[in-house]
Formats: sequence, structure tokens, C-alpha cells
Amino acid sequence: MLITNVIICDVNGEREADVRIEDGIITEIGSKLNGEESLDAAGAYLIPSIVDTNVRLLDSALNAKNIKHVTEQAKKGGVGHIVLNADSNPAIDNEVVLEFAQYGLDAIEDVKVDLMLNTLKEDMSLSNIAILLKKGIVAPYMSTIAKNDIAIKIAEYIQMYKVTLFCKAEDNSLMNAGVMLDGDISSKLGLAGIPNLSEVLHVSRMIEIAKHFKIKILFKAIASPRSVELIAKAKKDGVEVTCEVSIHHLVNCDEACEDFNTIAKLNPPLASREDMLLLQKALKNGDIDLLTTLHQPSSPVNKEVAFFDASYGCEAIADAFPLYYTKLVRSGLISMPDLVRMTSTNPLNVINKESSAIEVGKPIEFIIVDTKDNITVSNISSLYNGEKLYGSVKFL
Repeated sequence: MLITNVIICDVNGEREADVRIEDGIITEIGSKLNGEESLDAAGAYLIPSIVDTNVRLLDSALNAKNIKHVTEQAKKGGVGHIVLNADSNPAIDNEVVLEFAQYGLDAIEDVKVDLMLNTLKEDMSLSNIAILLKKGIVAPYMSTIAKNDIAIKIAEYIQMYKVTLFCKAEDNSLMNAGVMLDGDISSKLGLAGIPNLSEVLHVSRMIEIAKHFKIKILFKAIASPRSVELIAKAKKDGVEVTCEVSIHHLVNCDEACEDFNTIAKLNPPLASREDMLLLQKALKNGDIDLLTTLHQPSSPVNKEVAFFDASYGCEAIADAFPLYYTKLVRSGLISMPDLVRMTSTNPLNVINKESSAIEVGKPIEFIIVDTKDNITVSNISSLYNGEKLYGSVKFL
């Protein structure tokens, strides 16, 4: 197969070229190549498939059916590699559950699925981190509800095995009673709020642990611009910390929760409009390292209830590339190379995988995206239902 006049965009930047593919391998890249079976992709992009390191299954239920369904949805959005969250039901915190999850991956072909382990058991004791890491886990996950002594033990394992700790910064005592950001909108709706400090306090704490133990930490789904600021400063000081932010927190604020819209009930909660704009500024400044769809689907029975009782999360992975492109690139917030860096290069680096350069000899792990084409989101479980988005996706 020959793809002509395509714009290649990868870790090496942008360039226009023809690309020849044989048996799933790139065999030639050049100009004015000839071939019988060719696709004229004039104006379209050839980019590495998206990597999403923050994906949950339907109702967080870990089973083969849900794994298969999420990969089908991922492929529609141009996501070719996902990392499933460890705080599922059952949680991936022991060998039996890990083997059960890995068995569910056997039938998956088109999308790579990696697993993270939950370092904390339900009783807040440590899981068997060493054994689980040796059995194919790509990253350990920790919520900062862990006490200091436990967090330090986890850091020692991270130091020993040289992996990245996926860290959710949250304070159990501050978040338990709340269901959205503490602010004007929560007061207007009469809903208990979660203060920004729930995240910020623990980002600061974990930065100090990363610095002391010289370990890598990825802060998951950051929602506070103050947290981003702390992480950016730590990076400049040589601490190996990175920051992940969801598309929702970059383009939506807590006003989306008005009329008790349970689709906008997210964890972490959507920030204020002022903080949303500060997150956009941080994105433009290069202070955000990874993007995620924060895909967390829920059955209607868990969403079509009172806001306080509703499950957290919304669906987005099936529209991943169109969302990223329309909301971030087409709007002028970032460039296409920036998008590739935050949705492919950096996520792969975090899980110690090789970056996806598009070059001769490499297997096809890329997508063609037509940014002139548009789709209309048709999903009542999406914050963007009914919106027109640009960028259709074709897997190779």
C-alpha cells in the first residue's frame, strides 16, 4: 500500500511525503513514489496513534467484555494504546486478579492494552508490588490517601524497579463529603464542595518524596493550576515529575454542572472558569506533559439519579482525536506537533516504551486523520453531545 501526499507528524516534527507500507511495515518514505495500490491523502496527517494512560471500564467492572468494548471505542477515536486504571472492581492488587485481567486481553488485537497495579489494598496495606511488576504491569498506581509511612515504602519499590509511579493527589478527609468543586456554582446548587487544597497539598507532598528518593512520578488528572505550577517548578529544579490533564478540565469548568448535569460530575471535579483559563495558559506554556480523555463510562442507572448519588465520569475515548484537534489545535491553543508530543511521545516515555517515530522499518502503529472532515458527537454520556468536531480517523 502506498500513501501519497500525506503530512507526517511525529517526534521529529512535520514533513510532507509518500509512505509505502508492506506487510504492516514501513518500507519506504520519499516523494513521488509509484505503486498500484495507492491512497492520495492530500492535506491529511499521518500521526502516531494516541496513547491514553487514564482509562476506566464501564462502571469500573473488570471483565473481558468491558475490556473488549473499551478497545472498540478507543479505536474509533484514534487511540491505539490504553493503560487501564488499577482501581477497578476487582482492583488489580494481587496475582489472581492480574491473571484474570491478562486473560481478558487475549482476544484484543487492534489496540494495545497495558495494566497498572493498585499499590494499596482495600485495607490500606501494601499489595505485592514486586511480584506484580515482574508479571507485566507497566506502572504502579497510588492514591495519596496513603499515609506517609506507606507512601515511603511504595517509593522504595519505585526506586528499586525504576518505573514511574502513577499518583492521584487527593485528600480523603477533604473529598469524602464533596461532589464537585467548592465554589460559587456548588453554593448555587446547594451541593457539598471539594476544596482545591485536596489536590494541591498532596502534589506538594509527593514532589518532596520524588525529590528525596529520586523517583519518577506522573500526577494523574490534575485539575488545579496551582498544582501544575508546583510540578513545573519541580521539573525545573530537576525533580522527575510529570503532569497529566484531561481534555475536560481544559475546555470545561464547573458551570457545566449547572442544572445538576451528572455528566459533568467528574473526579477530579471541574475547576472554576478562572482556573480553566489558567490551565489553558499552562498548556500553551508547555507545563502540561500528557493529555487524557479521562474516559470513565457509567451505566444509566448510575448516572440518571440525583447529582449527589451519581457516579463520577463521562465518556470521551471514541471521540479522542476530534476532541483534541478541535478544542486544542484548531482553536489555536497548541500545534499538531504539541498534540502528538502530549498524546503519544510523552505517554510512551512515562511507561518506558519507545517513542513512535514514523520511519522505515517501523511497524504500523499510526493513524491517518483528515482534519477537514467533521463529525457530530452522538452520545448522551458525553459532555460534547451534539457538537460538531473536526478530524476523522482511519487506522492503517
